[in-house]
Amino acid sequence: MPSDSNPPVKMHVAARIEDAYTAFRAKSARATGQLPTVVAFRGYGSASSVRILARVLYVNPDPRTHKVRKYVRGWRAFTGVPVAHTKVSVKIGSHKFKVTSDRGGVIDASLPVNLPVGLHTVLMRVRKGHGWSSSDVTVVNNTTTVGIVCDIDDTVMVTALPRLLLAAWNTFVLDEHARRPVPGMAVFLNKLGAFYSGAPVMYLSTGPWNVAPTLERFLSRHMYPRGPLLLTDWGATPDRIFRSGRDHKVNNLDRLVAEFPNIKWILIGDDGQHDETTYGNFARRHPNNVLGVGIRRLSRPEAVLAGAPISHPDPVPGLPWVYGHDGAELAENFFDAGLLGGTLRHR
Repeated sequence: MPSDSNPPVKMHVAARIEDAYTAFRAKSARATGQLPTVVAFRGYGSASSVRILARVLYVNPDPRTHKVRKYVRGWRAFTGVPVAHTKVSVKIGSHKFKVTSDRGGVIDASLPVNLPVGLHTVLMRVRKGHGWSSSDVTVVNNTTTVGIVCDIDDTVMVTALPRLLLAAWNTFVLDEHARRPVPGMAVFLNKLGAFYSGAPVMYLSTGPWNVAPTLERFLSRHMYPRGPLLLTDWGATPDRIFRSGRDHKVNNLDRLVAEFPNIKWILIGDDGQHDETTYGNFARRHPNNVLGVGIRRLSRPEAVLAGAPISHPDPVPGLPWVYGHDGAELAENFFDAGLLGGTLRHR
């Protein structure tokens, strides 16, 4: 008899331990009356599909806890119990779909649907009687030719912590009131959005989905352009003990090219870790899909704390590659490179 051409993948021992612990916590959550609930996040779409993003968690159904859940932060954001491998109903206007959460309760699904350009409401729920959770997706015009991808830590918000402590900071301290925006970065991104009308803004980060609500409030409070968060799920994967943050960024950049082949992306990050290398390699693989790169230079103390490399990769030849210590300096240098027009009032 022929052997199965697709034998089951052997799970890494760390992933099996994580799944067993999640199953134990899920059983305890159900025993205390908690119900599977969808926490929906902002998504985006093209002419032929939309990408919806959400997380399914066990939640206390008492309506009095809603406000507490909405503003949960710090270590409490990591105590939510994910609902793994559960079916979720999705409605977008008259269109209906079924999707399934992954091991960590995350929903990251591309749905084939043709929607008009603009903002659309997405409704999601686990089962009848649980109520609908809502978010929105922005369908990008197929005539759009420029988009913006922006990192978060040390690019739009000041982290100023050693990378080894960043996870602990996010876990125990993270609060949008306790974080400082990078000076001028919100204005810079809004200027780009105004100059390239209709350009989608994507916030690509290696941060976990646990902190997505806090990040959304931070970006809104400091008047950053609206845009989906492309985060990751911390923990073990089926084949390794830790997820690769670099792979997460590479895979999402490649996905954006596949979804929007006619868009040239402006890539914005910092020189604290791997953004220069990641963006450079991406530009070499997709030279027709990158308009320019903007890199925030960290201050010397920030660079030391971030473990920034001593040497930095060379810019990609022929590609506008701009540096600046803050949003105002990046805006000036983008203007000088021909990537930004209008009037810079601070000059």
